[in-house]
Amino acid sequence: MTNEIIQQRLNEKFGEQLTEWEAQYGLLSFTAPSDMNLKVMQFLYDDEQMRFRFLTDLTAVHYPDRKGEELCIVYHLHNLVDNVRLRFKVYVPVEKPDVFTVTQRFSAANWMERETYDFFGVNFIGHPNLIRILNVDEMDYFPMRKEYEMEDPTRRDKDNEMFGR
Repeated sequence: MTNEIIQQRLNEKFGEQLTEWEAQYGLLSFTAPSDMNLKVMQFLYDDEQMRFRFLTDLTAVHYPDRKGEELCIVYHLHNLVDNVRLRFKVYVPVEKPDVFTVTQRFSAANWMERETYDFFGVNFIGHPNLIRILNVDEMDYFPMRKEYEMEDPTRRDKDNEMFGR
């Protein structure tokens, strides 16, 4: 199983809807529209040639400069039979960060989706228990979004020389 075969099979099934193909360090990566995440995941799981039946990781990345696509949900899948991995991404706007849950296909996605919701605010539609998992329930923001200063610019107790500035 090669990256070329995977890309060919996915293009046969979904055509031009899949974009941003790249293979950094041998890891095939591609992007799909957010409303297609379940269809793509189902195909990758069910197809007897693909067999991506292990969800290694699920997280998000905040790109504040990508207007209308600020949040990127990233799935890492593994075909254990052929020992092949791939990265699958979908982008959603920060104003409406909705994407379908994959917990029906991958039970391990339950906690990963809750963590992604907790830190980035991604709303996984159909998730059985989408509540905060690590942060306090009263929190009204999502701490991993790049919406805040990295440090307080008003602090006077820092010696910039100690921080390489």
